[in-house]
Amino acid sequence: MTETPSNAELIAGLIRLLTVEKRSPDVFEGPPQTDGIGRVFGGQVLAQALQAAQATIADGKAAHSLHAYFLRGGREGAPIEYRISRDFDGRSFANRRVVASQLTDDGTSTPILNLTASFQLPENGLEHRDSPMPDVPRPDDLRPDIELRREIAEQWGERLSESQRRLMLRPRPIEMRTIDRLHWMSSEPREPRAHSWFRVAAPITGADDTPALHRAIITYASDYTLLGTSALPHGLSWMRGELVGASLDHAIWFHRDARADEWLLYATDAPWSGGGRGFNRGRIFNVAGELVASVAQEGMMRKRVKAS
Repeated sequence: MTETPSNAELIAGLIRLLTVEKRSPDVFEGPPQTDGIGRVFGGQVLAQALQAAQATIADGKAAHSLHAYFLRGGREGAPIEYRISRDFDGRSFANRRVVASQLTDDGTSTPILNLTASFQLPENGLEHRDSPMPDVPRPDDLRPDIELRREIAEQWGERLSESQRRLMLRPRPIEMRTIDRLHWMSSEPREPRAHSWFRVAAPITGADDTPALHRAIITYASDYTLLGTSALPHGLSWMRGELVGASLDHAIWFHRDARADEWLLYATDAPWSGGGRGFNRGRIFNVAGELVASVAQEGMMRKRVKAS
């Protein structure tokens, strides 16, 4: 039996995953997920691309937004190359374009994602907020999602394939506590809104403890639960094999610095689905109720057609 990694080991693995290696001034390589299953997690590619872009900014500017398009599904087990274009370097703002690619079996480099990130030198300015944090239970009053996953996997029994079970029960470096029932928790249609607390499973310390890494981890986690929000009104789930889907694009606006090792509330809603797509929005709050980031994503969402 494989020994379950400790929280510290899970966080160390996540930091390694999000640490890109410089190959040349504008080319970086991201490592593959250890024991990854199937297609590369979109949050991994987003976070590695942001890390590559951040590595080319050296004058104190911090990422305030990113916009990305997923072009193809990445393959687990293979590294990903990130090529940077330095489109703009101004006094207050800078802009980077990133193309993420993987080698195919015949040795061809194939793009899987393109991302544009904008950076700003921190400054004081006019402030207001019109997005109060939802009044929801605190994380200490909720059960960890992994406990719910184990219970539901037991209930589903043989309806889950071995790969589905492994994916569902795999130890994760991001600890989540869900307030509502997500798409994989119930087949009962419900309104397209969900609320989950998340944080990394252990404190981040030492040289790794940088605002850039915390932004990358928040980017990584922002791909959790988001697309599934648009599935809630339909009572269907990817986990149960009822849907075929993939993220099409992803945008994040960072409003203030936040620590990924402290609880953050992810409030998501999906105002529309149709045409084989679902549109989703997310707001991320710290425990003080401050809005730290906003997220938007559209994804392909099709009902799986069963073979006759």
